[in-house]
Amino acid sequence: MKKIAIMTTGGDCSGLNTVIQRIVRGATLRGWQVWGILDGTDGLSTTPPSVIRLDEGVIPIENARLAGSFLHNGHAGALNFETAAEEGSLKDFNKKIQQSLRSLKFDALILVGGNGSLSLAWAHRDIYADLQLICIPKTIDLDIPMTDRTIGFNTAVQQLTSFCDQLMLTARSHHRWFVVQTMGRDCGQLALNAGVAIGAGAILIPEIKFDVDALVRHIQQAPTDYGIILVSEGISLRGHSGRPADMISRKLTAAGIVNRTAFPEHTQRSGDTTADDRILSARMADCALNAIENNETYVMTAINDCVCKTVSLADFYAAGDAAHDPNIPDLCTSSAYVSPDDPLLGVAHDMGIYIGETK
Repeated sequence: MKKIAIMTTGGDCSGLNTVIQRIVRGATLRGWQVWGILDGTDGLSTTPPSVIRLDEGVIPIENARLAGSFLHNGHAGALNFETAAEEGSLKDFNKKIQQSLRSLKFDALILVGGNGSLSLAWAHRDIYADLQLICIPKTIDLDIPMTDRTIGFNTAVQQLTSFCDQLMLTARSHHRWFVVQTMGRDCGQLALNAGVAIGAGAILIPEIKFDVDALVRHIQQAPTDYGIILVSEGISLRGHSGRPADMISRKLTAAGIVNRTAFPEHTQRSGDTTADDRILSARMADCALNAIENNETYVMTAINDCVCKTVSLADFYAAGDAAHDPNIPDLCTSSAYVSPDDPLLGVAHDMGIYIGETK
């Protein structure tokens, strides 16, 4: 009988409970034991490790749609790679995690995380030398290379779209524009997808250079005197500081354009998991369980051209753009961004959305 573990790390998102429930279901049918590690790597740094036995009664099927993670993703003061690096105890932290995993005698660990968590798993792969390591990509940012889709992204787009749909009504009532700041870090996929969905007046993302004067002219010449301008949190404006939405708002106000700012914040991480994300969770859970059966290790589930299969963590890490982590010395995170030939950029341009200086 195999003994496997599940751990969710990094930021939370919708779909985590779905993938946990689907893994438990598939593993149970295989006759395997399933354990959950609480609070990510912090749960492995305690004595004894913080783990719970999982069965199909722990997360009932009707609760699998809920956002967040039943296993938690950490807490203020949690010990993880970043806080251990800050304390200068990263070597001891790594040793403790490996000792905990050995003591628990797991055959495999399924790590559900974002590009930072997956990059850390590869950088510190010796920790997992005694078991099979299978990673599942989840993030609302869609910034993980070698996969077209990540768990949580579709639901985040829907949440942001619904938020903007409601703002559009009050925008129309008061003849004003709303500058909405989205999450996404240095990747503009969330803003781009939601912006096309709502028919935004403009979408500003980190990957595409934009001209403020051109933006102002575009809004002044718009067919309506109201609408939504989506601003990804990762953009910058030379000579200005503060929140990106506030910076753009000030420029619009100076040009006489009536506007307000709005910040959906963590509502983008919440919301009942969409059907698309539930199906993706089921496919990636099944792919991960098959990988364990096939004795694979150091792999990530990925979906490309509608096919779900595993890719090596080494290939994942090499495929993205390496960005230095400011909080963990010697660590680079493998990141994906909006490509210059992303078809949605062309769609946005053809639909009259200001997307920056793309043409």
